Amino acid sequence: MGSARETAVLTLAACERQGAWSDGYLKRTIREQGLDRRDGALAARLCYGVLQNKLLLDWRLAQVCSMRLEKLEVKVLCGLRVAAYQLLFLDRIPPSAAVNEAVKLAKRHSRNPRASGLVNGVLRSLLRQGKNLDIQDDDKLKYLSIQYSHPQWLVEEFSTLLGLDGAQQLLAANNEQPFTSAQVNTLKTTPERLAERLWAEEVEVRPHPWLEGCLLLIGTGDLERLDAFRRGEFYIQDAASRLAALAAGITPGQRALDCCAAPGGKSFAAALLMENQGELVSCDIHPHKIKLLEAGRDRLGLSVITPTLQNAAQAREEWLDSFDLVFADVPCSGLGIIRKKPDIRYKDPEQLKGLPKVQRSILDNCARYVRPGGVLLYSTCTVLDQENNGMVDAFLEDYPEFELEPFALPHLGKQPGRITFWPHIHGTDGFFVAKLRRKG
Repeated sequence: MGSARETAVLTLAACERQGAWSDGYLKRTIREQGLDRRDGALAARLCYGVLQNKLLLDWRLAQVCSMRLEKLEVKVLCGLRVAAYQLLFLDRIPPSAAVNEAVKLAKRHSRNPRASGLVNGVLRSLLRQGKNLDIQDDDKLKYLSIQYSHPQWLVEEFSTLLGLDGAQQLLAANNEQPFTSAQVNTLKTTPERLAERLWAEEVEVRPHPWLEGCLLLIGTGDLERLDAFRRGEFYIQDAASRLAALAAGITPGQRALDCCAAPGGKSFAAALLMENQGELVSCDIHPHKIKLLEAGRDRLGLSVITPTLQNAAQAREEWLDSFDLVFADVPCSGLGIIRKKPDIRYKDPEQLKGLPKVQRSILDNCARYVRPGGVLLYSTCTVLDQENNGMVDAFLEDYPEFELEPFALPHLGKQPGRITFWPHIHGTDGFFVAKLRRKG
C-alpha cells in the first residue's frame, strides 16, 4: 500500500512530464495505491494544493536550493513541492513528518544517491526561513502571478477585464476550496429529504444561499459510493451552469437540443425543468461520453433525454428549423473552473487561439436548428471576452434574425440577454450565458 504523499508526487510528476490532467490521474493512482478514504482525501489536498500554489512554492524553493529547479529530476522536484506545501500551508502536519517522508520518497524514486540529502537540506532551510517571506517586486503583475500562482499572461488578461484590484480578488478566489454543488432530482425527492439522507451517510450538507434545489456538500469522498447518488436523487452541477438552463426558459413539452452535452449537467437540468415531458436530444462527438450520458439519464430516471452521437459543427438536415431551444455549451479554454481544476491555469495560451474558430463553427451550425421564434442559448465555462461577449457580438452582426433576449435569474434579477458569472462575485464557477431569440 502506498502513502498519500507518494500518490500526490506520482500524480504531479505525471502532470509535469506527460501533460496528464490531475483529477483523472489522481483517482486512478489512489485506487492503484490502495488508499483508504482518509488518505485519499489527503492525497487530493496535497496534489491540488501544490497545483494551486506551484509558482509560489517554486519561488520559495529557489531561494534555498543550490541547484536550479528545472535541473532536478521531476519526481524529486514534485516531492519538494509537496513537502513545501505542507510546511507553508498546512498546520496539522508536523514539519518532521513532511521532511522525513520527502527524504524517503527521494531515496525511493531518484537515481541520484545525493538527492535525499539535497531534499533534506532544502526543506530544513525552508523551515528556518519561516512561512512568511515577502515577494519583493515592484511589478504588480509579476507579484500577483507569483503570489497567486497564475501565469503572468493570465493575470494580464484578468487585469484587462477587471482592473488590478478585481483581478487580485479573482486570483484569490481561484485558490479557494469550493464546495461541491449538488442539484436535487425533484422527480425523486425533495431538498429536505435528500439532505437528511446525505447527513446519514456522513456528508455535511448546507442549502445553497440563493439557488433553490441546490445543496452544497462537504466531505463527500467518492460520490458514487453514496446510496442517494446511486438512487439518482441528485447530480453534480455548478450553480452557474444550472442558472444557464433557467435562463433558457424551457418548459414541459418542448423539443430541445443540447449539442455539446457531456457530461450531461445542462441536459439533466433542462429535463427536470421540462418535468420529463417533451423531447431532449443530447449530443456528443465521443462514443464513450454517449455511454456516460445514457448512464446518467437512466440513474436519474430522465426518459425525455435521447443521447445521440453527433458532431456539433456538422449539419444534420432533418434537424434544420425544428427545435424550440438549442443549447450551445461550446468547447472553451475552461478558465472559469480553475477553482476545481487548478492545472487549467497552466495551459499553453498558444493552444487556446484556435478556440474561437471552433466555437463560431458550432454556433453557425446550431443556429440553423432553431425554429423561428425559438431560442439559441450560448454558454462557456470561461471568462475570456474573445470567447464570450466578442463571440456573441460577431454572431449578432452576421445573423440579424437573432436578437438578445433579457431573462431573470434567482437572486440576480433581470439580465440584459447575457451575463458573466465570477467566482469572487457570485461564488460560482466563471461562466458565460447569452440568450439569443430567433425572430418569428
